[in-house]
Amino acid sequence: MCMNSRTILAVGLAAVVVMGYYGTSSVAFAQYMGNVGPGGETGQNTIEEALRIQAERVRVAENNPGSGSGTPYLDASGVLGASIIAGAVFGGIAAAFFVRARSGKYAAMGRG
Repeated sequence: MCMNSRTILAVGLAAVVVMGYYGTSSVAFAQYMGNVGPGGETGQNTIEEALRIQAERVRVAENNPGSGSGTPYLDASGVLGASIIAGAVFGGIAAAFFVRARSGKYAAMGRG
């Protein structure tokens, strides 16, 4: 193992330690819904308010069945459209590599 490899290994190990140290110092409060004040009053976005809003959304969706979920699956910016576009791009790149590999300096003799 040469000196350059040891230096790279040491720097990589130090980077992992530093990222681990600073990564655990921040705490995320996922789905924080509000707080209760000293007098018992509640803040914004309490559980009750969130349940009321969700019930309203369900009611609107039931009253408008043709509106769908709001996720445009076949649109280019939607899930399926973006997947088809990404598949076409990466598939084209892979096909170019496969075609290129069939001929050239390193192709096996007697094949293709």
